[in-house]
Amino acid sequence: MAYNEINTRYSELAESSCCLSCGGAINYSEPLPGEICVDLGSGRGNDVLRLAEKVGENGFVYGIDISDGMIKKAVSTAERLGVKNVKFMKCPLEKLDIESSTVNMVISNCTINHSSDKQEVWNEVFRILKKGGRFVVSDIYSSEPVPEEFRNDPAAVSECWAGSVTREVYLEHLKNAGFTGIRIIEESQPYPKGKITVSSWTIAGIRSECNCGTK
Repeated sequence: MAYNEINTRYSELAESSCCLSCGGAINYSEPLPGEICVDLGSGRGNDVLRLAEKVGENGFVYGIDISDGMIKKAVSTAERLGVKNVKFMKCPLEKLDIESSTVNMVISNCTINHSSDKQEVWNEVFRILKKGGRFVVSDIYSSEPVPEEFRNDPAAVSECWAGSVTREVYLEHLKNAGFTGIRIIEESQPYPKGKITVSSWTIAGIRSECNCGTK
């Protein structure tokens, strides 16, 4: 697992002004008043606070991150701004500390590629969503399978490229989890990243109202 490297890398970046995201999932999320939302890899908490404003006092937003520094920064900002309808939590993406079938929407920006068990991450997203719930995720995929020497390098994974999977594998994870209505909102041409070539995309999908998924 690359959690230690991710914690260290992103804790150091918590107070910087650099951009940490490969996409803008929140721009396509369309949160509604009263909804319960989750941001996986919430970082400094900016998107969580934007969602909190949209869902209003009757809604709630959870920010999930593995970086102590990022969580500390996000909590500090929320307290300074007086935002009450948010909670920032440290937990792995593969084991979310959120009750099943309680969430309306999940967003994430360039985070799921860090996980060594992406199928379990998507299974967890499916689990916490209500029937009819949805996700909007920006992430990367690799043009070809990442060589083992990089895939097993925690530092390279923490740099947001070596943990990526191919487009076909990514879509297979969504299907296996039980999602339907998969939409590709935007998708880049391949570009070099680290030692490989990747593409960025923003995708969306829903947990069907029926029990026709695999979960």
